[in-house]
Amino acid sequence: MNPSTVAHAAIPICASEALVDGGDGIRFAVATRDGPAHGFVVRHRGTPHAYLNRCAHVGIELDWERGKFFDRSGLYLLCATHGAVYAPDTGRCAGGPCRGAGLRPIRIEERGGTIAWFPDASVRPPGLDVPAAAPPAIPPL
Repeated sequence: MNPSTVAHAAIPICASEALVDGGDGIRFAVATRDGPAHGFVVRHRGTPHAYLNRCAHVGIELDWERGKFFDRSGLYLLCATHGAVYAPDTGRCAGGPCRGAGLRPIRIEERGGTIAWFPDASVRPPGLDVPAAAPPAIPPL
């Protein structure tokens, strides 16, 4: 199957009621150029936000225990390994070793009591190949 011809239909993640402000997040399987991975969705100030579950600092998953993305205050997303802190509404680094880097957002929509995600050029459903980045052009001699 050619990923460039696949329609970008919404893929359900969970019921809206499954997410509580500052509470546990929901993980979901995705595929990236680097292989199988996970996305996650959390609720912050009433709005769901989704990101690739990969710390911008080291590239490992954030949650210290499945679905545990928020710090104790429930105000920030926290990488359990090295303490990088991210704003849940933007994914931007808010402190720690991420030094200005941010989380990779995943487009989601909340409608009819369901939260769903939308594949794009670099995050696809598992089982679909994600095209590798094109190699740099070599200038003629």
